[in-house]
Amino acid sequence: MLPKITRRNYNPFLSNLFDDDFFPVLTNRTSSMPAVNIKENEKNFTLDLAIPGIDKKDLKIDINEDVLTISSETKNETEDNIDGYKRKEFSYSSFCRSFYLPENVNKEKIAASYKDGILSVELPKQEEEKSKISKQIKIS
Repeated sequence: MLPKITRRNYNPFLSNLFDDDFFPVLTNRTSSMPAVNIKENEKNFTLDLAIPGIDKKDLKIDINEDVLTISSETKNETEDNIDGYKRKEFSYSSFCRSFYLPENVNKEKIAASYKDGILSVELPKQEEEKSKISKQIKIS
């Protein structure tokens, strides 16, 4: 016969141990992969990434052949000295998202802007040849 296992109630003192103020990195419930909306219209594609709290200088956008990569890396360190107690913390966060570019994107005219925590990347489409010739050839 197996022993009976009972669940003990936790000590309320420990309930505050993992509060946001004590261990903010462990309790951060946000995803390390930013959400993205992709829109298309007749002139361009638009990528909108939700990345609040990141400095524009920490963002990096690269194109390698047909792949657009958006990444960020941040390191923070804080130190508090209050009433003879010293508290020193550091954190590190990063993300990287890559997207295959369609053939009709004009890579030379890609532009980006960052406002209110939203990174918008405009991918203009190349203009198609307007003078496509359609005619019948006479065989002699």
